[in-house]
Formats: sequence, C-alpha cells, structure tokens
Amino acid sequence: MNILVLILVLLLMLAGLIGVILPILPSIPLIYVGYLVYGLWNGWQEYGLVVMIIFGLLTGLVMVMDYWAGALGAKRFGASALGVWGSIIGAIAGLIFLNLIGLVIGTFAGAIVGELIQGRSSREALMSGWGAFLGFLAGSLFKIVAALVMIGTFIWLII
Repeated sequence: MNILVLILVLLLMLAGLIGVILPILPSIPLIYVGYLVYGLWNGWQEYGLVVMIIFGLLTGLVMVMDYWAGALGAKRFGASALGVWGSIIGAIAGLIFLNLIGLVIGTFAGAIVGELIQGRSSREALMSGWGAFLGFLAGSLFKIVAALVMIGTFIWLII
C-alpha cells in the first residue's frame, strides 16, 4: 500500500510540475498537497512540521508572485497605478480566455492599455508592457525553481 501512496504523491507532484507550464493546474499547491498526503499516510516519519511550514510559506509566496510579478515588473519600468492594475486584469482575463498564451499577452497588453488610458505616450506604455512581460518571466522562473526544489527535496527526503 505504501507504494501506491508514493505513486499517487508523485503523480500529484508531476501534475504540479505540469501546472507550472499549463496554468489550468494549481502547480505549487498540488506539490504541497503531495507532501501533505505522504506525511499523513506515513505519520510524518521522513519530514515534519519544519518542512511543512517552509514549503507552506514557499507555496503562499509563489501564489502571490504568480499574480503580482507582472505588475511589479511594470512598476519597475515606470508604470502608473493604471498600468499596474491593467497588467493584473490583463493577466487574469488572458488566462481565462486564452490560457497560457493569454496570460503572457494579457499581462503585456493590460499594462499598455492601462498606461494609454492614463494618458501616457505610446513609448511609455510599451516600456510598461515590456516591464510587465519581464516581471511575468521572472515570476515564472521563480515558480519553476520552487517546483523543482520542492520535488527534489521530497525525493531526497524519502529515499
């Protein structure tokens, strides 16, 4: 029975890793659920509260960064409040209507639209959009690294 639980947990973690690329799946939270399932099943023998707290905080941080990275990038490139909110709204709308490509395009376009509504020049709007895109990429890289660290740590702890 332990092998079946391990397979289930590894499948959850694999789904989480796939979710890093396909935002339909809740990437890092799925990996964290894998930790919870395995820990509950085995009585927390391989890892305990400290690991769960650290990875719980990491999961929360990644979830926040997932939505705010584009906005932070836009802000770093001089976006106004409307540009920042535009990148957030664009990311959510893009994800809903066009999945992954919509998330990328929505983040970029939302920042641009927000800046144009604010009355900024096309150049300033494009810079804000570029910043939102770079922020999105940085957030995605952070999510990939976090997923790989969590999965790698799990495998290292149970072997």
